[in-house]
Amino acid sequence: MNPAFIPVIGTAVKKLIDRAIPDKDKALEIKRQLDLDLQDIERTELKGAIDIIVAEAKGDSWLQRSWRPVLMLWFAGLVGAHWLGFTPENMPQETVNHLLTIVQYGVSGYIASRGVEKAVKEWNK
Repeated sequence: MNPAFIPVIGTAVKKLIDRAIPDKDKALEIKRQLDLDLQDIERTELKGAIDIIVAEAKGDSWLQRSWRPVLMLWFAGLVGAHWLGFTPENMPQETVNHLLTIVQYGVSGYIASRGVEKAVKEWNK
């Protein structure tokens, strides 16, 4: 499941709970439990993604360890080439926007992962 859908699903289910359960206290109790369950699902999804990235980083081959950074450098290079005028004139702006979005997500993920890595090291001390 895509973790981005978890809040959307939670909001929709909470609206259904409000409509289906007339007792407000009982509805509130169910919604609190739903929040806890959704947090557990989100935590499990995140742990799975972390485990995959860690396994790749500890892999035997250089390509297995480095494909994500190499791919991000490639996309960043494509965006830079466009800004410097080294792309076809008929390239749609939508394509450039998609490349920029990929680079933004990649950089955001890298920054977040480095922050988590540093926090975990401090926490382990």
